[in-house]
Amino acid sequence: MPLKIAVAEHPHTSAIRTGAIEIEGVDAEIVTVKPQIGAFRRMVRDVEFDVCEIAPTTYIIARAHGRPFKALPIFVTRRFHHSGLLVRPDAGIAHPKDLEGKRAGVRAYSVTTGVWTRQVLIDEFGVDNDKIHWFVDDEEHVQQMKLPGNVSHVAAGDSLADMMARGDIVAGFAAAAGIGRTGAPTGRWQEVDADYPDLFPDAEELEAEYFGRTGIYPMHGTIVVKDSVLEAHPWIARSINDAFTRAKDEWVARLQAGTAQGEAARKYAQLSQIVGADPLPYGIEANRPTIVALEKTAWDQRLTPKRMTIDELFVDPSKI
Repeated sequence: MPLKIAVAEHPHTSAIRTGAIEIEGVDAEIVTVKPQIGAFRRMVRDVEFDVCEIAPTTYIIARAHGRPFKALPIFVTRRFHHSGLLVRPDAGIAHPKDLEGKRAGVRAYSVTTGVWTRQVLIDEFGVDNDKIHWFVDDEEHVQQMKLPGNVSHVAAGDSLADMMARGDIVAGFAAAAGIGRTGAPTGRWQEVDADYPDLFPDAEELEAEYFGRTGIYPMHGTIVVKDSVLEAHPWIARSINDAFTRAKDEWVARLQAGTAQGEAARKYAQLSQIVGADPLPYGIEANRPTIVALEKTAWDQRLTPKRMTIDELFVDPSKI
């Protein structure tokens, strides 16, 4: 079965991209999109690929609006989100609730990084998100999504980075999620300095406590498959899951042995100290608290037009 697959380069997906690990029964055409965020947009708008790695919030919104693809419980990137929301030191923000009544910036309101951080603010610290005025400087991937009333686009020719520098906003997400870049995400980003303090200087301690108490381990990089492919060939879900799991397990074994190298190895070795030996768990049951939390917070943040169950959102390959 020929499949066009758009998945980014990760150390635990590279064996699939190179063909060293084959997807049983599939003739895979690997498509490289840099940055991968460009593939998100092409998938949710044009359903261009048979299999695609997209952000989980983008996926949930797209699925709620009837886009014809469904996710497998394969999450190829993970991280916590207590860190990364930067604040101006002169803004008087000492506690998360101090953000209420303030203006903040995020690249797009449905950016998964922003959604997960707002989940922490709302559920962990009692922040009324409706009292924060959010500014965005990019389109939402899912064009049918309606922005809540507390979200505005920046003026033409302006940027979140410049607004933060002027004090027009007093908080913003770091790096590509907000004030660390200018330019269109599907074109060429220009990185800019964003030397502001983090809202949570003790983020790592908070993240470890949060995971231990809730079991929530924020995911990114969700693998989705066209409905038409799954309907015609249900076995493909199992084949894809098996291949991705094998590739990930082989890399995690090297990580545990101390032979994996690079930035990803350092990142996931550190995360293993919080979440356990496998820092990239796949499967429904291993991720149930996380999936439930993201679907709920997407609804709470008024990103989706309806609530959805896990069965509506995910194919369980273990049942095929």
